[in-house]
Parts: sequence; structure tokens; C-alpha cells
Amino acid sequence: MLKNKAVILAIESSCDETSAAVVINGRQVLSNVISSQINIHRQYGGVVPEIASRKHIENIDNVVKAAMDEAGIDFSMLSAIGVTYGPGLVGALLVGVNYAKALAFGLGLPIIPVNHIEGHIAANYIEHTELEPPFVCLVVSGGHTNLIKINSYSSFEIMGQTLDDAAGEAYDKIARSLDLPYPGGPKIDEISKKGNPKAVMFPRVMLEDGSLDFSFSGLKSSVLNYLNKARLTGLQISKADIAASFQQAVIDVLAEKALMACDAAGCKELAVCGGVSANTSLRARLKKDCHKHGISLYIPSPILCTDNGAMIGSAAYYEYIEGNFGDMSLNAVPGLKIKERRY
Repeated sequence: MLKNKAVILAIESSCDETSAAVVINGRQVLSNVISSQINIHRQYGGVVPEIASRKHIENIDNVVKAAMDEAGIDFSMLSAIGVTYGPGLVGALLVGVNYAKALAFGLGLPIIPVNHIEGHIAANYIEHTELEPPFVCLVVSGGHTNLIKINSYSSFEIMGQTLDDAAGEAYDKIARSLDLPYPGGPKIDEISKKGNPKAVMFPRVMLEDGSLDFSFSGLKSSVLNYLNKARLTGLQISKADIAASFQQAVIDVLAEKALMACDAAGCKELAVCGGVSANTSLRARLKKDCHKHGISLYIPSPILCTDNGAMIGSAAYYEYIEGNFGDMSLNAVPGLKIKERRY
């Protein structure tokens, strides 16, 4: 069944999810096991790096074994080991990288270093088997907001990026200011459904004409200033209205710039990825706008929007077929950039 196919065991541990998956030829997922630490970090209001690292150490062996069991194969049937080596929390990354190196060495298999953000992009290949480069991709996560033209499976052209806060980072900060539990993004999405997105007209920062870069620090400051003034003056506020108004401002910018990028690139295909791409309002807005402009939209299911091993396995395959292997000197690179190869 697996003859002449690339069977990759992929490991993801960049933040607070320990995940392992078995992926065939970058598109077929045999297993995708995720162990989340959300309940642990919720009591602290965000991810505590040292705790995350310790939990990865505790979980990774069982997660890998569960992924292999779910896939119904044994280690002798694997072609390679893929692993996220950046960007992310250095301690968390090191757990996955060192485990993957030990496994690859013991099995005599090549190790494939994977850029976490390129993994998010590859999540679209899993569910949308018809999707092939070139296309434009909007990456929206806790630490990244980028517009990227995917010229080929291994060639990426950055068209725009955040100049300060990423969209997901702004979500988390506003959620904390509204006393919403971690993780803040899904909570804002949830309560926004009960609010009026036009209640407060927060700024939409578009930067200079034609710019595909993003800036969310001004929007974040505007919301925080509004809340502080309301508390000082005793003004009653609706959390749902504030959340909905903030979210609408973010979505307006993301959607408009995504369409601008498609136009600039001459592409009629837009993919979206990263944790914020699970946001229901963003998905609905992009679906509406893309339909209006004749653009094909690709967004993975929510489980593939957040951190997971399957997306790493997909990205690893395209590195595998080009022979981009690491060795036992592979290290974590917490500040790894798109297109970088640091091994």
C-alpha cells in the first residue's frame, strides 16, 4: 500500500500543542494527534514558556506513539521524520527537535526541518487537494500576519507583513482587557456574535496607498484607551459591542488587503491559514468578498488552522522531494523567517 510513497512522521511543538502526525505524499493524513495545554495555561492568562516546555517533554513520547498507532503502521514503514524547528518558543521547539533527531538517528532516517509558518500554508494542501501554486496566502496567527505569494511549493514571496502587532496578538491583548479567558481570539469571536460591530468606529489602519503591510498597534491602543476612559468616567460598556467593533476593524483590514494582494499578484486563488483563520466572521467575510470578485477561496477546517502535526507533515513532503534534509547539528531557531533555511 505504501510502496513508492513518502511516509513522513511529523512533529510539532512550537508553542503549547504537542502534536504528531503521519502524512503520505504531503496530502493524505493517516493520523493527526494533538495534545493541547490550553487548560494549563488558562489559569495564567497566556502561555508560560517554561511550563509549555515541561509539558512537551511529558507528552511527546505518548503523542508520537498514538500517531503511529492511529496510522496503523510501524516505524520501519517511515520514509523520514519532519519537525518544526522555528519560529516559536525556543524551549518548546527544542523538545520536538531533539526528539526528532534521536528518532531519526535510531531509525536511520533523514530528518526534515520545517518552518512553522510554511507548515500553516501547507495545511491547505491537505483538504484542498486541487490547490497548487501559484496563489496568494494570507497568514494570520498569534505571532504573524503576512501576505505571501506562493510561487511554487518551495518558493515564497512576501508581499506584506505586520509592522508591529500581529492580528492574533491584538486579539489576545484586547481579550485580556475585556477580562475574557485564554485563549482570547475564540472568545472574542464568540461574544462578537451578540454585539454590534458598528457600536464604536475604531480605526482601520491601511498605511500608505497600495501598501500590503499591516499595523494593528494603533487599533489596539484605540480600544484600550476607549476602555480606560469608560472605566474612569463610569461609562457603561457592552463587552460584546466592544469585541464586535474591534473584530470588525481587524477583518476590514485583512479582507481588503487580501483582495489587494490578489490583484497585485494577478492571482484568482486566495488561501488563508493560521489560528485566526478559524475565526467565523473572517471566514464569512472572505467567502463573500472572494465570491464577489471571482476569487477561489481556500481555508482549512479549524482543527488544521491551529498548530498541528499534519500541516508539518505536508510541508515536510515538499522539502523531502527536493532533498532538503537536516543533520544531527539541527537546532531550534525561534526567530526563523519565511523563506529562511537555517540548517
